[in-house]
Formats: sequence, C-alpha cells, structure tokens
Amino acid sequence: MTTAKGIATRQRIVEAAAAEIRERGTLATTLDDVCRRSGTGKSQMFHYFPEGREQLLLAVTEFEARHVFDDQQPYLDDLVSRAAWEQWRDVIVDTCRRQGPHCPLGVLIADVGRYSPAAQAVTTQLIRRWQDAVRTGIEATQAAGEADPALDADRTAAAVITAIQGGVSVLLSTGSVDHLEAVLSLCLDHLLGPVGQ
Repeated sequence: MTTAKGIATRQRIVEAAAAEIRERGTLATTLDDVCRRSGTGKSQMFHYFPEGREQLLLAVTEFEARHVFDDQQPYLDDLVSRAAWEQWRDVIVDTCRRQGPHCPLGVLIADVGRYSPAAQAVTTQLIRRWQDAVRTGIEATQAAGEADPALDADRTAAAVITAIQGGVSVLLSTGSVDHLEAVLSLCLDHLLGPVGQ
C-alpha cells in the first residue's frame, strides 16, 4: 500500500521529469537530471518506476494530458455558442502564450510520444478524447442553430485539433502564438460564419 508520503514523492518525480522535458526535451533529459530536480535518489526513482525511463515517460505523458484538459475547462465542456467557442479559443491561446515553448501540448505533440510507444498510446487517447469533446461541442452548436448543420462534426473536430497542433508546433519553433490564434479564428469562422454575419 502506497503511503501519502510515497504518493507525494512519486508526484514530485513526475513533475520534475515533466519540467525537465519541457525545458530540455526528452532526449536531453536524463534520470540524473530528474533526480537532482526532484531531490530524490536513483533508488527512490526505481522504487516508483521499476521499469525505468519508459515507465517515467508514460507517467509524464499522463500528467501532461491531464493538464491539457484542465487548462481548457470549463470552456471545453460548454461549447454551444459563438461566445463559448471564442472563450475556449482565448483560453488556449492565452495558456500557450503564458507557457510559451514549455506548454504541456508541446511536450505531448512534439516530444515524448516519439520516444515511447506507451506514451504515444496515451497521446493518441488524448487526441481522440479531445476530438470527441470538440465534436460534441460542434453538434451542440449545430443543434442550437449557431453552426452550419451541413458540416461533418467529427471531421471538423479533427481539423480543429490538427490546427491547434500546427499552431503549437509553430509556437515551439518561433515562440509566437500568432499562428495558433489565426488558425483557431479561421476554424471558428468556418464553423460559425465570420463575425458579424
């Protein structure tokens, strides 16, 4: 049975690994870096992650995936009008602007999934869950008469998620959220019609 202290130590290791990966990337982050940052030793590391790096990467992916959803709430679950969609867009853009190249989305999209099959599976699950949430919002907005009823909700949701991923990739390369904001605004225009129409 894991103690409260054990749970806290494991969480500290995961958070330290996530911070190192955000700052330096998966390839450059070593277990020694994580131990140093978390204030733990190798024996503690392998106590909580007996399978080593692969298991730790999986825990980091799950941790960052939770952040992606937490950062979008309560807006993601309430996409029923133009105002709600614009609030959701603004939260994503503001979060990415604040976190810059160290945002959890960047870690999930551009980094850890490439080096761990288990982490890639978690990222795939995240994308599917995210797409489902956006599709539900599109369908609710269509039902409310505020979105084009002819749009394929799942295909449009996939395009929105892909647009966000592309915007985050540009952010990682340039440090600017301008492309992310522009592409999300275009997605909303496609879904809801241009502002003022």
